[in-house]
Amino acid sequence: MGLIWFLLLALGLVAAAMGGDIGGFTSGAIDGAASAITLAIGLAGMLALWMGVLRVAEEAGLTRHLAALVRPVMCRLFPDVPRDHPAMSAMVLNVAANMLGLGNAATPFGLKAMEELQTLNPRRDTATDSMILFLVINASSVQLVPATVVALRTAGGAADPTSVVGPTLLATAVSTTVGVVAAKLLARARLFRAPAQAGLEG
Repeated sequence: MGLIWFLLLALGLVAAAMGGDIGGFTSGAIDGAASAITLAIGLAGMLALWMGVLRVAEEAGLTRHLAALVRPVMCRLFPDVPRDHPAMSAMVLNVAANMLGLGNAATPFGLKAMEELQTLNPRRDTATDSMILFLVINASSVQLVPATVVALRTAGGAADPTSVVGPTLLATAVSTTVGVVAAKLLARARLFRAPAQAGLEG
């Protein structure tokens, strides 16, 4: 990181010298540092506000209600995971928390889901189709409330910070759909099956 900073400063100094404006380099560096501090403080405030609002929603039971809506879909996507297994509950809560932009709350559920999915894994050294599919859904998670992006846009002075909500919802819905379809198709492809499982089916 120190090397990157050194290179940036060196390149800026060289460019200023070539342009004959060394004084502009100094003032530009000071103005940039001041702008970074202003942006960081504003971003911290907006993130605290959004995280607080979403935390209140979580405490009010919004995550549980959303999880109840997500559970039927998850049961269809993971037919090899019993409905009453702890892995299913952890996955449902993880997906619901991610949809609300509660990344900090989603992480423990995600780790718990992977731990429970491993108990259903007959090959301890190889990820199951369910584990891979869950990872895909987790990474491409549908975002109902992109709180971090809205906070960044607000701190950056965007005229309409929430205008990204619709496009983000559409983009993440498409990415999740593509990811789920790809994972399901690849799970059926013999080339990507574990040797023992492929042999049993062959």
